[in-house]
Amino acid sequence: MDEQPGYAPGKEQLTARLRRVEGQVRGIGRMVTEERYCIDVLTQISAIQGALDRVAIELVSDHTRECVIGAPGGLRAERAEELVRAVDRLVSRR
Repeated sequence: MDEQPGYAPGKEQLTARLRRVEGQVRGIGRMVTEERYCIDVLTQISAIQGALDRVAIELVSDHTRECVIGAPGGLRAERAEELVRAVDRLVSRR
């Protein structure tokens, strides 16, 4: 039996957020094409990073509840370690 990902119940909301981010990225492409002021472009990049961070936090929350806490006892420790490694990759990117 295949497991559903932890985010499955909120998939539509998550997808909508990612579509907004996608639109923001396209907007930055237009800004560069139009040679807009560098600070304005950087401001939009910061907004996108913040939006992606919020998506990541939502995924971490869903994964913690559904895939770690909700896992059978024998899998909880493994899933918790997997989550810690994933969060480490997220925060170490800078």
